[in-house]
Amino acid sequence: MPEASTAGTAGASGGSAAASGTAPRSLAEALRARDDAALAALLHARPDLLSPVPGDVTQLATRAGTRASVVRALDRLDRFALQTAEALAVAPEPCPYEVLERLLTGDGGEDEAARDALPRALGTLRDQALVWGDDERLRLVRTARELLAPSAQRPSPTGLGPTVSEATAGMSPTRIQEIVAAAGLPATHDPVSAVTALTALFTDRQRMSQLLDEAPAEAHQVLGRLVWGPPYGEVTPNPTAPVRWLRDRGLLLPASARTVVLPREVALHLRGGLAHRSVEPVAPAVPAHREHRPQLVDANAAGQALAALSTVEELVKSWEHAGPPVLRAGGLSVRDLKRTAVALDAAEPQAAFWVELAYAAGLLASDGEADERYAPTPAFDDWCELPPAERWSALVAAWLPATRTPGLVGEQDAKGRTLSALGPELDRSGAPEVRRRVLALLADLPEGASADPDAVLARLAWERPVRGTSELRARLARWTMADAEVLGVTGRGALSGPGRALLAHDDPAPLLAPLLPEPVDHVLLQADLTAVAPGPLRRPLAEVLAVLAEVESKGGATVYRFTPGSVRRALDAGRTAADLHAFLAEHSITPVPQPLAYLIDDVARRHGHLRVGAASSYVRCDDDGMLNEILADKRSAGLGLRRLAPTVLAAQAEPTALLDGLRAMGYAPAAESRTGDVLVARADAHRTPDRQAPVPVPDGPPVPDETLLGAAVRAIRAGDVAATAVRKEPASASAASASSASSVVPGELPRTSAAETLATVQAAALTGSAVWIGYVNAEGSASQRVIAPVRVEGGFVTGYDHTADEVRTYALHRITGVAELAEEHL
Repeated sequence: MPEASTAGTAGASGGSAAASGTAPRSLAEALRARDDAALAALLHARPDLLSPVPGDVTQLATRAGTRASVVRALDRLDRFALQTAEALAVAPEPCPYEVLERLLTGDGGEDEAARDALPRALGTLRDQALVWGDDERLRLVRTARELLAPSAQRPSPTGLGPTVSEATAGMSPTRIQEIVAAAGLPATHDPVSAVTALTALFTDRQRMSQLLDEAPAEAHQVLGRLVWGPPYGEVTPNPTAPVRWLRDRGLLLPASARTVVLPREVALHLRGGLAHRSVEPVAPAVPAHREHRPQLVDANAAGQALAALSTVEELVKSWEHAGPPVLRAGGLSVRDLKRTAVALDAAEPQAAFWVELAYAAGLLASDGEADERYAPTPAFDDWCELPPAERWSALVAAWLPATRTPGLVGEQDAKGRTLSALGPELDRSGAPEVRRRVLALLADLPEGASADPDAVLARLAWERPVRGTSELRARLARWTMADAEVLGVTGRGALSGPGRALLAHDDPAPLLAPLLPEPVDHVLLQADLTAVAPGPLRRPLAEVLAVLAEVESKGGATVYRFTPGSVRRALDAGRTAADLHAFLAEHSITPVPQPLAYLIDDVARRHGHLRVGAASSYVRCDDDGMLNEILADKRSAGLGLRRLAPTVLAAQAEPTALLDGLRAMGYAPAAESRTGDVLVARADAHRTPDRQAPVPVPDGPPVPDETLLGAAVRAIRAGDVAATAVRKEPASASAASASSASSVVPGELPRTSAAETLATVQAAALTGSAVWIGYVNAEGSASQRVIAPVRVEGGFVTGYDHTADEVRTYALHRITGVAELAEEHL
């Protein structure tokens, strides 16, 4: 990179830009002139520069100018800082501060907000090493200029086209002279001076206005269509008179056989000197949209949190006996997602969110067996034993940093494959930062105040305006606001008290616990075969009631309905009719309704009258009339029944299929063991082996802490000393002849023979002086170091390494060369 190429020469001469008082000649010189705090700020803002730690400032400058690093830095600029960089990309290089200011505020400088915000934006660009130089000679890093400057293949966000010089690069000298003459300029001796004269005309406001005053009215309309971009337009082989007038005078220049372009200088004159149609120097405000009492917000959020706990528990429990299979490519099939949505009484996108949330919290995973299925993890049982507030805290603590984005489920990837829930392609590394930013914007509002979603999206778009990045952030923000509401992080659009604690990295459970209703140990039985739970039920009561009845509706009060099937399910689980009567009488604050008691007794009376066992299977009943009835029923034809004895039927179907078939016919059979005892139909809950929750995918290198930043800055400074240290030149003729074999070129590794290397480091160890060495480690990585040898033995030299700021040992055979330091650097 040119920014770094002169750094070695500047350093080798023994001075820097800061020391000499001159303007920096390269990015490396500008970085070398920074203090340690500024270097640490650069590495904090662009952590990719630390992978690995640069050996010196020259390496840092080179890495800061690479395309991948510059693109990443530009993606993280706010709108006005990016507009400032875009203006620099279309400005002359180097660009004085005053010229840049006019590009952003116009020739009249009416935009005071832009003028006031420019120092901050320029400071951001300088801090991130995207711009260097003093205010008289501002330079955009070359890679950034290439990315932002206009070209035919990549239009500039400013809408400006190429300069006159760029647009006439391939034009014949004769044609250029014709344009100069038509514009009313004197002829020149060469094309370069002709282009210079034409550029001077287009940048002279007074002369340019006079030229445009002569243009036909239709020509002004043509210019008006191109002035704000795109600057290219198609023309026919025989263009209209207004287009010919503009083309003859160079106000439109040919870009191809059928395309003309508006030169940048002409566009800037027509725009009044503005690089952008509109600049946004100030971030859009996010005002309070609606205001609620904080207590109402917290109460609403607590209700949502309780519903979220219930939904997650219901989801995971529904997968503990026969969870859905894992697709071969990973993830949940569309059919199983639909089934899950029906079971949760939710839309498919919402069901995908709950599935991904349980997965992120480590409550469910694939079991890893040959017939791989999803099932609860052992962590789910531990989670169920926690108090409700702590269970909710575990869920939101997994949601906030998660990179998986369930909102993408059902869309297609770049290869046209549908993205599935729990699939491998749902990670978006920017999701955690967007979630935190949305919550932070809500936290800036007064307590109980909600924001207009459009205002939040406008603010996020200003903070990260790069196309692609901005669009994804907008979608992530919408999903964040919706997810936060259903989780109870927000209530009525406002950030709740527990949500504020979550954002502040505090435990939200203590704030949520007082807001949740205490679990109750009773229900209200009603004559219509329903039971109303006036609040969350205690776990033992909830588990039994989930078997004995079906959930009919949820909300602040859950409604359960008793059906013959649900009562039979309780009897299959080993309960007797007496047990069920006693259970309901104990936990109901109202008398057990007569219809419910009759339902239990009726189902219990018929339950187990038929017995099913394995023959393949058989049906046994003391009432041969009932067996006759079954044989006569056409619906039993598929079971393959035949009579073995007056009270026994044999079947070709398996016992499970026979039980389901008889139940579908309206009977209540019971399974029995080989000894004739009734089998309790209580399926074992399936659990996966111990599984870790999925690890979020990082958004690039992690942000370094202060310890790492300090160590990295010290290493860069020490490496810079080693790279720029002045070495002694050979003083004698013999030394001069030796120097041909042991050349000491600034910025390059020294080359000396093994004998010279050993003699030099031994002498340095005796005198206590420092030497400059080139070293290649076991991985083949070369570096330059300044060391003070203290011991040389066994093929190794041990000494204080000024580059690493510690004592180290180096193998002599890996030292490529050694040189003494000049007296002033000892």
